[in-house]
Amino acid sequence: MTAPLWDFADPFLWPVTVQAEHIDALAHTRNTHYVEWCMEAAWAHTTALGLGAEDYRRLDRAMALTHAEYDYLKATREGDSLLVGTWITDWPGKMKMKRQLQIICAKTGSTVFRGTLQFVCIEISTGLPKRPPREFIDIYGPVISSATSSAGQKSE
Repeated sequence: MTAPLWDFADPFLWPVTVQAEHIDALAHTRNTHYVEWCMEAAWAHTTALGLGAEDYRRLDRAMALTHAEYDYLKATREGDSLLVGTWITDWPGKMKMKRQLQIICAKTGSTVFRGTLQFVCIEISTGLPKRPPREFIDIYGPVISSATSSAGQKSE
């Protein structure tokens, strides 16, 4: 295995193995599964940081997805082991958050997918944008990552 070249340091990793049910008519992974795996990884990362669904409900706040961009770079196939890496990369003004995702094939070390998700803090009870509670600032703020190198992002 080639060592993965991550776009940012210290990713939160979510391992996935491509199963038969993930395969489409072209014999590669259906695009929708990459999106599902990214959302699962993002939620697992948030939970690992200490903000699970129960905390969101208790605080009546959540980070709601407002925009997503995906780049499908290489096909994957049944049996491939993938690593979904995710990072919080920006939190300007603390109302909005940007999360980057990268999926690497464990066997080759190649990046097969990249995604960018943008979120806004909302009050769950109304669905309206609201300032985040102190817990969000204390937990999300210290884990904001910066790119390891601009060359790393364009090397695939």
